[in-house]
Amino acid sequence: MADGDNLETLEVAGVRWIVEQSTQFIDSYIGFPLIDREGYRPNVGIILCNNQRQLFWGRRIGQDAWQFPQGGINEGETPEQAMFRELEEEVGLRQHQVEIIGVTSGWLRYRLPKRFLRHHSKPLCIGQKQLWYLLRVLCEETDFCLDHAPKPEFDGWRWVKYWHPLREVVYFKRKVYVQALEELAPLLFPEGAPARTQANYLRQNRR
Repeated sequence: MADGDNLETLEVAGVRWIVEQSTQFIDSYIGFPLIDREGYRPNVGIILCNNQRQLFWGRRIGQDAWQFPQGGINEGETPEQAMFRELEEEVGLRQHQVEIIGVTSGWLRYRLPKRFLRHHSKPLCIGQKQLWYLLRVLCEETDFCLDHAPKPEFDGWRWVKYWHPLREVVYFKRKVYVQALEELAPLLFPEGAPARTQANYLRQNRR
């Protein structure tokens, strides 16, 4: 259940590398390293929505910090397999309890702040490259279980409006959140996404 901020999970190992070819992703068994040649770790992000088109917004355990579920792609996993594993570990939901609405067409990247870099680790991980999945919840809220895994990621959650996460996500992930939400919005709002508030733009451009 690796997260971009949890640097204890950034280990070096051989994995299948997911290669982008146009908008298709192909499993390669050549054995590329977990960190790619540019220093990014493959990762998946999860945007969960309900029938009111509100989004799941999780509070990181023991912190006043909020984010979407996300995690690294393990050895032998496809991005979709990693997504369903992370979904169960972090939210307690299984594949049959959601439906995939869409996924971003390519990797979205963010860099970690310099203070989080582990310069003694080789190869050096400088950030995450992510595929973002938009999922619709098919089950009841009572099926959510944040302590399903031995080390929970979240200790609280709430439903929020579509653009709300841009106001609260940590600054170095904000650009990726903007990219993912903008790309996936037409799938959830075919009639046109709701307008962003001025507060969204101000916080988005603060750094």
